[in-house]
Amino acid sequence: MAARAPQVFEQFLGGAAGLFECIGEDGKSAGGLCYGYRVVKTLNGATVTTGEREIVSDEARVVERIFREFVAGVSPKQIAKNLNREGIAGPFDGAWSPSTIYGNGKRGTGILNNELYIGRLVWNRLRYVKNPDTGKRVSRLNPEAEWMRKEVPELRIVSDELWASAKQRQNVGRQAVRSAGNPGGARRRIICSRVSRNAACAAPDSS
Repeated sequence: MAARAPQVFEQFLGGAAGLFECIGEDGKSAGGLCYGYRVVKTLNGATVTTGEREIVSDEARVVERIFREFVAGVSPKQIAKNLNREGIAGPFDGAWSPSTIYGNGKRGTGILNNELYIGRLVWNRLRYVKNPDTGKRVSRLNPEAEWMRKEVPELRIVSDELWASAKQRQNVGRQAVRSAGNPGGARRRIICSRVSRNAACAAPDSS
């Protein structure tokens, strides 16, 4: 690689594990790629350069399908079952799992949280430190102010509207979990999510 030290971040690619991807300061890929893209090799004189991405159309259609089905109310577990049943390969040609789809919102992992699908590359989200007890490297989330972002509109797969609708459904789900001690409130939020994804739910009639 170039002399510049790469920033490292975790890009969730499949299963519960994921893959560590190195990203240079220019935002180019220096390692594996997330689902929906491939690395482009360019010949510049006698030098072959890599790091640019391009969309894989078949995988892009699967990504958009996942977002649409999730917004329509299908659970990540059911989406994964449907894809596996239809023989549609997941990342690394592996099977789909709910965690591949839902991931972790704060860490930006999982299909539904990958900002690259809306044309925004994010890196330096995580740092890696050695666990003194085990000697293994573990990831830690960096403050958001330290994240690096680059707009890459040519890599967009999902519209802003579809992305926002998916985020709304995720937020409703998290609120329902937090309201687990209040079954009535949680139930109203779940019904709200199913009935209207784009409009605010009206408060229940108290009359």
